[in-house]
Amino acid sequence: MIITLQFIGVLAGLILLHEIGHFIAARIFGVEVEEFGIGFPPKMLTLFKMGGTEYTLNWLPFGGFVRPKGEGDPDVPGGLAAAKPMVRIAVFLAGPFMNLLIAVIVYSIIFSQTGVPDWNTVEILAVDSNSPAEAAGLQAGDIVEYINDVTIDSDEALRDEVYANLEQTISIVYQRDGEEGEVSLVPRQNPPEGEGAIGIIMSNPMRKIGWFQALPMGAVATYHHCVAVLTIPAQLLRGTQGASRPVGFKGMHEIYQVATSQELIPEASVSVNILAFVVSVTVSLGILNLLPIPALDGGRILFALPELIFKRRISQRVQNITNSVSFVILIALLFYINILDFINPVSLP
Repeated sequence: MIITLQFIGVLAGLILLHEIGHFIAARIFGVEVEEFGIGFPPKMLTLFKMGGTEYTLNWLPFGGFVRPKGEGDPDVPGGLAAAKPMVRIAVFLAGPFMNLLIAVIVYSIIFSQTGVPDWNTVEILAVDSNSPAEAAGLQAGDIVEYINDVTIDSDEALRDEVYANLEQTISIVYQRDGEEGEVSLVPRQNPPEGEGAIGIIMSNPMRKIGWFQALPMGAVATYHHCVAVLTIPAQLLRGTQGASRPVGFKGMHEIYQVATSQELIPEASVSVNILAFVVSVTVSLGILNLLPIPALDGGRILFALPELIFKRRISQRVQNITNSVSFVILIALLFYINILDFINPVSLP
């Protein structure tokens, strides 16, 4: 029960932050907001009124909503539909942008907790049995510093120096538990299949970084995550093996349960597992809402583009009808996805 409440809180919080993005942008650009709702209708009570906006608490605890003034009527002064196309686009973009900004922040927190690979340091992750490295006494965890007096500051540097001296004795200076050691060995010309010349698996040790240092990495990780989400529809259409399908509330709840049991990323802490779940949901929300589908933010942006480019507005009646029909189709699609969670559950670790 506690996990279910936590899951509802996480999901509702991310949806609410999406709506806060719309709300902030609307206020910045002078679009009046009639209601900011926490949860979905029916309305439970009005919390307070401020700046012309009614702040309400609603019975369905799944996020929230923003109701701009004149959202579907361009004849309402100070309303959203009456605003300039760039203003409308900015308001529509702000929700998905908020979700992706959250992803950057959460990824940065993850990196600040787990650390990042030190690409300038080469660590021995494992040593193959009956290999030159094992015979010389090298062990997992050793840091390789020099080979034949050549500084080893990358995986490539180690590999190049080893393969430049096949069947010749090389000297390896390493660090173990803060102390230096040195061994000699002969790299093999023809190692067993699946093994390297000296019989080690290389890695890069993790180094701790601060949250601000992690921000650029969080941005890069969010970008790659967005690209991965965008490729899912194409993978599904091609029938690519291993392509994942969209999941509904039941599937997300099961994934959250896996995260809380530290099985989503087994080597990471529970908090990092939960943060990984949060970033996955918020990126999906951001990208989904940017798709050029009527009723979604991306579709509404698509309707504003002709006015921006050609100075001609698509009939508001056409927009309203298209958005309404698309909304019904989206609800049906969401219903179908949620049914799939029961008849074809997602594969979990």
